[in-house]
Amino acid sequence: MNSDRRMLLAGAAAAAAAPARATSGQPRLRAAVVSTWDFGEAANRAAFATIEAGGSLIDAVEAGARVPEVDLTNHSVGEGGYPDRDGHVTLDAIVMDDAGAVGAVAALEEIVHAVSVARRVMEKTPHTMLVGEGAIQFAVAQGFERRKFLTAEAEAEWRAWLKTSRYEPVANIENKRLGGSGPALNHDTLGILARSAEGRLAGACTTSGMAFKMHGRVGDSPQCGCGLFVERGVGAATSTGVGEEVTRIAGSARVVASMRAGLSPGAACREAVAHIAQLRGSAIKGVQVAFLALSVKGEVGAYALMPGFTYAVTDEQGNTQIRPAPSLTE
Repeated sequence: MNSDRRMLLAGAAAAAAAPARATSGQPRLRAAVVSTWDFGEAANRAAFATIEAGGSLIDAVEAGARVPEVDLTNHSVGEGGYPDRDGHVTLDAIVMDDAGAVGAVAALEEIVHAVSVARRVMEKTPHTMLVGEGAIQFAVAQGFERRKFLTAEAEAEWRAWLKTSRYEPVANIENKRLGGSGPALNHDTLGILARSAEGRLAGACTTSGMAFKMHGRVGDSPQCGCGLFVERGVGAATSTGVGEEVTRIAGSARVVASMRAGLSPGAACREAVAHIAQLRGSAIKGVQVAFLALSVKGEVGAYALMPGFTYAVTDEQGNTQIRPAPSLTE
């Protein structure tokens, strides 16, 4: 480990102590399921119910991720997602467990449950990712229904965007619904992590990616080590925000590596965010990037570049809280 990396780790650990003291009056939860954004609450409920019914952790994260994939009011995931600049809704997803099993799809069209196709890639092929037409062919061969989807709301936003064709991702738009304030451009995902009572881990991500992106663009979400990483005996991490910035540093793998080196989940997330800020400087002005992490012991931590990132935490009794993450800037 080089000296700069050691200094960043030490600084992250010290800085993370302040938010921990500020919330010391809150009960410390051993988490069973955590996920990104307010809409993660519904995903957590589905995942927790699956665990309670005797399902595996992969069953749980798949069930949780499937919830926003069919929520037509959610324009950053699944069937309700905004299209690319050519009018195609393209989906990315990944699933991973702590034994190193992983499956992903990218640039998937006309198949609603991308996370379920990703699971089939993991379980039914020797590969870790399928993309584009190959992913569609595989999904159809596996019995998934193929159909075109572009909601009227998403199409209207796309046609309005065509008048200017400007790429301006809006921070924290995941917590805004169509009809609220602010433009429709978004750039995001649901990331969900689950833990068993024995400390085993699994995770999933699903997204329709950046609104009105170039056709073929793939962000961090389906890339192992970027949008999601899970390691047995250590922890799991997922990311949210502008995926290009996460991909530059293999963000989720970096968070888990910091946890392996001894940082808490919150401090590890802060270290990754601080590294992006140091690396990119003014290039990320107005950009949101955040990380969410879960340790093998059920400890939870999150950190963001900008205020506004929230995450859902469900404890082992099934109680759920929506929490705001601390951020590097105010």
